[in-house]
Amino acid sequence: MESERELLSVEENPRKGGLRTMPFIIVNESFERIASFGLQANLIIYLMTYYNMSAATGTIIIGLWGALSNGLALFGAITADFYLGRYRAVAYGSISTLIGMIILWLTSMIPQLKSLPCSQFQHACNGPTLLQLAVLFSSFGFMSVGAGFVRPCSIIFGADQLENRKNKRILESYFNWYYASSGISTILAVTLIVYIQDLYGWKVGLGVPTILMFLSVLMFQIGSPLYIKVKPKNTENLVIGLFQAAVAAFRKRNTRLPLTDCDEFYRWPLESDVLPPSKDFRCLNRACIIEDPQRDLNPDGSASNPRNLCSVEQVESLKALIKALPMWSTCFMIFVDMNIFSFSLLQTRTMDRHIFPHFEVPAASFSVFMITALTIWIAFYDRVLVPLLSKFTGQARGLSPVTRMGIGLISSGMAIALSAITESIRRQRAIEEGLEEDPNALVNMSAMWFVPQYVLLGVAEATHGVGQVEFFYALFPKSMSSIASSMYTVGTAVSSLMGSILVSGVDWFSSAGGKTSWLSSNINKGHIDYFFWLLSFLSFLNFLYFLVVCRFYESGNDGSNRLSHVEEEKECDYRLLHES
Repeated sequence: MESERELLSVEENPRKGGLRTMPFIIVNESFERIASFGLQANLIIYLMTYYNMSAATGTIIIGLWGALSNGLALFGAITADFYLGRYRAVAYGSISTLIGMIILWLTSMIPQLKSLPCSQFQHACNGPTLLQLAVLFSSFGFMSVGAGFVRPCSIIFGADQLENRKNKRILESYFNWYYASSGISTILAVTLIVYIQDLYGWKVGLGVPTILMFLSVLMFQIGSPLYIKVKPKNTENLVIGLFQAAVAAFRKRNTRLPLTDCDEFYRWPLESDVLPPSKDFRCLNRACIIEDPQRDLNPDGSASNPRNLCSVEQVESLKALIKALPMWSTCFMIFVDMNIFSFSLLQTRTMDRHIFPHFEVPAASFSVFMITALTIWIAFYDRVLVPLLSKFTGQARGLSPVTRMGIGLISSGMAIALSAITESIRRQRAIEEGLEEDPNALVNMSAMWFVPQYVLLGVAEATHGVGQVEFFYALFPKSMSSIASSMYTVGTAVSSLMGSILVSGVDWFSSAGGKTSWLSSNINKGHIDYFFWLLSFLSFLNFLYFLVVCRFYESGNDGSNRLSHVEEEKECDYRLLHES
């Protein structure tokens, strides 16, 4: 017990931590999520209205913002673990997000910070100035830094408050409540906040999330005297260790590889298991070969130069990461499909969104169907399908992680193909009704046509996402659990960047020679359906690539084992990750 306290470096105080801290932490995360997701859901309309951006340009900017926010999550997690500590990471991140939201709110209230509105007689609208773009991008930058610190650290900071409690069910209850609050917050963001923006305009619509973010910061700081604040770890950074292993293998590339002599391989700590390195990527085994004990080792047995000699554990960790990369690369396309949300928003705006005669669903709120489908599918699969499928497949989770990832890829491709068909019908009706020149006119067609593709995307993310997280947890050693979790987040960042590049390329190529771009802001003149068909084709090619990649993973190395004792924990991890 004493060694655990030293490892965690916890400020021991019986009056700190415990359930009393939960309201402050959960409210902080919930309000941050409502505020952030409430801004993102409708942001493309704000950029097109206040900055006279085209649909393609706005989508590219939102994609780059998403890539930066998700990419910084890995940086935020590493910084919190090894330098700042989780308390300061969440505190600084919350304040940074608040600053970004205040700046964005000011752009809606100060005329000089937004472009002049277009008149109906103008052929070309005035674009934003460099100053206006600088202010806008600075708000995105502050919010990205905030998200990068808050989202990977908030849940673990809450767990720190309960880590030393004897009743482990309390910790399990915390994860359940945290996930429930995250789901409710996301639903409120894409319904209530979006409804306020549509009904009361952007000054109120951006002001409400900003006020919620201020309350988030305030609540977190009020609870500060009660928190257990885990200090940064003084242990070696795993990322640096992976880099050192690669450098050592390259430096010793001409060293002879022994056949079976385990004594020639370096291990640290000394009491670690005496096992030879695996035969996969044998060239990397050179990094852990002891060539001259007097030169390579210190008196206490540690390596004298980590860039020349690394432990077997470091080498095996590097191998696990290399093994994961091909399967990880198959995940990009599904997130590209999901991130092209802005164009679906433009489509539903032109359609009849009434559920009841006097109630119209905001266009940006249609993503609630995806969130609902995701939640229902996870519960249905876990409680109904798993007991049935496990009897036939012999898998504890019904289907192997790789199989579920494949089902997710197929589902996302079907959803995009369905979107292409629906858009073809919608565009044809708009032309037949004489609305080709008016992108804001309502087409005599129900927006409920888009519900099936949102449901399919929800099922795709649930099956693929959970399978992906479980696959990486099974493939990586326990010491790389944090890397396994971050693979999902970094994958979404890469996908956002790829989506922005794809949109930019399609917009440029389809508008060459003065033609109307497929991604024109006037979707009745453009061809978003062609773009969706392109995404469907790329999704099909990605699925074929996925099948090829699967052949490189042995049956015992496909994520189907090592999961029985961590199933519930990993599924909870994914549920939280997918909201980020």
